[in-house]
Amino acid sequence: MNQEMKEQIQQGKGFIAALDQSGGSTPKALERYGVDKTSYSSEEEMFDLVHQMRTRIITNPAFTSQHILGAILFERTMDSDIEGKPTATYLWEEKHIVPFLKVDKGLAELKDGVQRMKDNPGLDALLDKAIEKGIFGTKMRSVIQAYDEEAIVGIVDQQFDLARQIIKKGLVPIVEPEVSIDSPEKEECEALLVKELKSHLDQLEEGQEVILKLTLPNIKNLYRELTKHPRVLRVVALSGGYSRDEANDKLSDNENVIASFSRGLTEGLSQEQSDEEFTKTLEESIEEIYEASID
Repeated sequence: MNQEMKEQIQQGKGFIAALDQSGGSTPKALERYGVDKTSYSSEEEMFDLVHQMRTRIITNPAFTSQHILGAILFERTMDSDIEGKPTATYLWEEKHIVPFLKVDKGLAELKDGVQRMKDNPGLDALLDKAIEKGIFGTKMRSVIQAYDEEAIVGIVDQQFDLARQIIKKGLVPIVEPEVSIDSPEKEECEALLVKELKSHLDQLEEGQEVILKLTLPNIKNLYRELTKHPRVLRVVALSGGYSRDEANDKLSDNENVIASFSRGLTEGLSQEQSDEEFTKTLEESIEEIYEASID
């Protein structure tokens, strides 16, 4: 584990940028950026376009470690280059931003109110590749839509089973059991989730550390105990479909929680913008998310 990267994530002021939209979410991300589906005719072309978008963000002068501690990448982004360097290398060497990798293979079908992660038999090989590419940590997402105690416990079990596998490789896992902001039982789901996370964290051994990526909670400072847990490197929040303003307001209400926004970060950016307009929009977005993260 890179100690300098660890200290930056654990102690730094700022937030983690989520640039990891994958197959299912890429068309929507491109659409918001002003690229409609008629602009590409294959998956390959689609991913080329999204890499151009991410490259424009990452290379922008507003995208710096002064505000951004880390960035989460999709596998194809990690495998691509920016200005002649592998993306993760570029992030750390040119920007001093810590690279993470999304490692899940997407969500399974909804069952008992939750979507677990799909089976991932190739995880070990992907982790080995990530290490070679200079990745510091990983991210994996599952979703809770409704309250079902057994199913929510199962979600956390699955997250921590994979987290242990990732920790053994020397990487730091971002555990992301998202609670849908549209769930009619959001508050109850969050209360049970916190209890289960605490129980699983207590079972980790010294030196086994995770980052938690959680939905902005209905109850202010619900995650306070988790932010102080000795096995937690950092607690970060996803924007989860809230607008950037809503997400920032909610984030400001939660002490020691920083942002890891995807949609909230790229809101307002467009392919049609001049470099000057693009920089100004991105700068404002980063500044607002940063302020909410350090409040």
